[in-house]
Amino acid sequence: MAAFLAFLTLLAGVLLGTAPQEAERGVTIAIDGPAAPLASGPLPRIYGSRDPRRPLVVLDPGHGGRDPGATSPFGDRHEKDVTLAIAEAIRDALVASGKVRVALTREGDDFVGLTDRYEIARRMGAGLFISIHADAAPSNDGARGATIYTLSEVASDRQAALLAEQQNEAGRIGGAEMVEEAGVNRILIDLAQRESMDVSTEFATLLQREASPYFPFRPDYHRFASLVVLKAPDVPSILFETGYLTNAQDAAYIHSPEGQRQIALGMRSAIETHFARRTVNLASR
Repeated sequence: MAAFLAFLTLLAGVLLGTAPQEAERGVTIAIDGPAAPLASGPLPRIYGSRDPRRPLVVLDPGHGGRDPGATSPFGDRHEKDVTLAIAEAIRDALVASGKVRVALTREGDDFVGLTDRYEIARRMGAGLFISIHADAAPSNDGARGATIYTLSEVASDRQAALLAEQQNEAGRIGGAEMVEEAGVNRILIDLAQRESMDVSTEFATLLQREASPYFPFRPDYHRFASLVVLKAPDVPSILFETGYLTNAQDAAYIHSPEGQRQIALGMRSAIETHFARRTVNLASR
C-alpha cells in the first residue's frame, strides 16, 4: 500500500506539473488507517460498547470556553451550553441502545479549535462526525426549525456563506490553522473527500426523514457551506443546527429536557439506520 501511495504521489506531481520537492503545502491522508494528526493530545473517552468493531460516531458540541456562540434573547442563555446538553442527550440515547460507540469532542466548558474538532474524529477512526449548534436570525425574522449543513466549496446561498464566515472566524480567533488543500496532495484529498461528501449528503437526507417525527425542520432543511469544521477529508460530516435561539418556540424546545430527549431520539434513529445501511452495503460487495 505504501508503494502504491508513493506512486500516486509521484503521479499527482506529474499531473500538476509540480515536482515533489517543490509541492505546495497540503494535507496528507494515511489511507491505511487513521491519519497522522495535525494536533496532538489525549483523545476523548469512548462511551458504549467496548467492541472496537462497533461503528464510532463523534459528537461535537459547538463553541465552548471563551467562545460562547450565539446568545438567546430569551433568558440570555449561550449556545455553547445548549449544544453540550444536546450532545450529552444524544450520547446517552446511543449508549442505551448499544449499537454504536460514541465520543464527544468536549465534555465541559472548554474551547476546542475547529481543526482540532474534526482531527479528533480522524484520529479516532470515526465513521461519522456531527457538529451540533443552535442557530440565530435577525430580529423579527421568524425563522425556526432545524437545518443540516454539509460541505461545499461554494456556499449555496447568502445565509450559508454568512454562517461559514462566522464559523471560520471562530477558528482564526482560536488560533486554529486553516486547512490548505493544494499541491501534490490535492488528488489524494479529492478522492477521499468526494466519497465523504456523498455519504454526508446521504446522511443529511436520512436524518431529516428519520427525525422529522420528533422535531421540526426548516422547509429548506439541507444547505451547503464551506465550513472549516466539516473539512475532514475522510470522515463523513454534518453540522446540525438544532433550532433558532432567536425564536421563542425553538429556544424553549431545545433548552427543555423533553426537547433534548426528542432530538436525541431522532438523531439516534438516523445514526443507527445509517450504520446499518453501511454494514449491509459493505457485506454485499
